[in-house]
Amino acid sequence: MNANYLDDRYGKYAIGADLHAGYPVTSFPISISNVPDDTVTFALWLVDYDAIPVSGFTWIHWNVADIPATVTEIPEDASRSGIVPMVQGNNSNAGSLVHETDPAITQHYVGPQPPNGDHSYTLTVFALDTKLNLKPGFWLNEARHAMAGHILAQTSVELRSRA
Repeated sequence: MNANYLDDRYGKYAIGADLHAGYPVTSFPISISNVPDDTVTFALWLVDYDAIPVSGFTWIHWNVADIPATVTEIPEDASRSGIVPMVQGNNSNAGSLVHETDPAITQHYVGPQPPNGDHSYTLTVFALDTKLNLKPGFWLNEARHAMAGHILAQTSVELRSRA
């Protein structure tokens, strides 16, 4: 598979232990570099802008805050394992379109499942000068407001997943 495609185990074609209630839930590893000196925490978002024609809005797959700045290697399955301290907010499965109620799905990584062709997913990592102190299950807009004025740097990468 092309290098910019997520491995199948992180998305629609996951099997076995990489699934929970039919959802792909094993998060992919992330390496963070070139961290500003004053960084206190990281936040990250994984969103699907290609979902707009399908759902009517950008689909949130992972919404995370308060990763300590000392953690620059986020291992595979960090969303479920607890190996990395982080606060995980709601993804789009918690919204009114899906009505999912299982926090193992709504407040963790849920991988790509593009319904209408390959999609590009935008992973954005933010270096912040503060801890956000958001509660588990926070919404993306809450993170955005809490981050205002605290972003030291941010970077994004496009990752593809196959339909």
